Amino acid sequence: MNQQELIEVVSQKMRLIRLENEFSQEEMSKILGLSKKTLIQIEKGRAEASWNVAVTCVALFEQSEILQNGLGDDPLEVVRLVTFNNIERASTKTMGGKVWWKELEKRGAYKLQQNVVSQHFRIIDEANYRWFSSFDEEEAKLRLNTLERKAKDIGKKKPSN
Repeated sequence: MNQQELIEVVSQKMRLIRLENEFSQEEMSKILGLSKKTLIQIEKGRAEASWNVAVTCVALFEQSEILQNGLGDDPLEVVRLVTFNNIERASTKTMGGKVWWKELEKRGAYKLQQNVVSQHFRIIDEANYRWFSSFDEEEAKLRLNTLERKAKDIGKKKPSN
């Protein structure tokens, strides 16, 4: 997914997001920082949201079922991936991927999963903490190998009593 595709998804779902949250067009336009006329154009499919409006919408309505159906269980993570190309850190605890994810590979304590909606990849550990996210499958597989190797190296260095 790229910036344009994310804008298209958010633009197409904007009316449903507004209705899901029971906002009038006037209220929603104020929340998103755009004119009511522009919001109407987006909702009717005559215009697309700007990148800033799409990101604002995702950030403010990240728990929206409509957004999650369009971008996966963590819409804000998709925005970060589109912006930064990958995310590499032990971060928030996940639900383990029971609904939105298919497991591609398991190496030691780590699992490589692919999001069934956005198609991006992530690596989580046995405790379901996310360690890496990317749209690049090869990069994700390399990182999975690196994490497994580091875990094995740490295991070898532990002194036995």
